[in-house]
Amino acid sequence: MRTLVNDWLKDIGETSLFADGFDDAIIGLSYDPLAGAYRVCYSIEKCHECLVKDGEMSLDEAIEFFEYNVIGSYMGPETPIFVI
Repeated sequence: MRTLVNDWLKDIGETSLFADGFDDAIIGLSYDPLAGAYRVCYSIEKCHECLVKDGEMSLDEAIEFFEYNVIGSYMGPETPIFVI
């Protein structure tokens, strides 16, 4: 899906930021008219699954890590969107 989103952005001459390690959780692309930027959209549930699948975190640990280290990060108007 990351390649598809990159292709969409390239076709319209835009850029956006991606959350590293969560390519399997990408569900689409959104345009934020207030920020004037395109934003990659991720499924929160699938993000949790990405963290758990390597076997180093339990689901509870993945949720805590995600909420503290990922969803709370702001990297400007192209910051990814996380969808419930």
